[in-house]
Amino acid sequence: MSPLIVTQPPDFRAPISQACTQAQFETPEFRFWCREIREPFRYHRKLWEYCYLLQVLATHGMIAPGRRGLGFGVGRETTVAVLASRGVSVVASDADPVVAQAEWVETGQHASVKDDLNERWICPPDLFDGLVDFRIEDMNAISPDLTGFDFAWSLCAFEHLGTIEKGLAFVRNSLACIKPGGLLVHTTELNIGSDEATLDKGPIVLFRRKDFTGLAEALRAEGHEVTLNFTLGDMDLDRYVDEEPYTARRHLRLKLGGFVTTSFGFVVRKAG
Repeated sequence: MSPLIVTQPPDFRAPISQACTQAQFETPEFRFWCREIREPFRYHRKLWEYCYLLQVLATHGMIAPGRRGLGFGVGRETTVAVLASRGVSVVASDADPVVAQAEWVETGQHASVKDDLNERWICPPDLFDGLVDFRIEDMNAISPDLTGFDFAWSLCAFEHLGTIEKGLAFVRNSLACIKPGGLLVHTTELNIGSDEATLDKGPIVLFRRKDFTGLAEALRAEGHEVTLNFTLGDMDLDRYVDEEPYTARRHLRLKLGGFVTTSFGFVVRKAG
């Protein structure tokens, strides 16, 4: 079995569970996915999350006709249209707009109808309509009929479930949605300043290194594959901490609730 934690610089070409770093933006693979999701290149951790998801899925052969994917808290992600354009069948879900945070709805980050997910016409409409289903879903109580998928994902969503414990429980519970040998890809917040003090409850929580390590150890004990890389970069933007009002082009690290955080991707290959 591979080691639980590795310490080499994160590799965007063959990503594992890892943090956002500037060097990953400099790869041709990152630029490729920027073009595919029709986003201008910029140094922003949210853009990294989109490209990271697609690169992980591509690396594991999940972006192919006949594959089935399940997205949680998808908002208006262009990733759904990219997947459908390549023949992937997708069930895309988001929170009930009645209970969704008002900020998500007001700022256009929440999806209420399927067409919201193809507003850039990345996928031909007829193909998109045939391959994508949209539904309302509570990430704290996943519907039992959501099973048999090749992969499932969420992008910066499970830190909004109320507590650290609920977020970690969601990751575990989402394993039931995928087939043996299937893949989970979830991104969220990583507190890079403290492994103890953090935001542990409220509208947003910040996960610590020890939270992911404990979860990974438990999953590996059950036979699932997880490898963690907490190595942070040492380029200029890896050392820059953005503060409110946040910028659009130098936003890899930020100050949130008094803590420094960045995006972290967590990948699990289900025991098969």
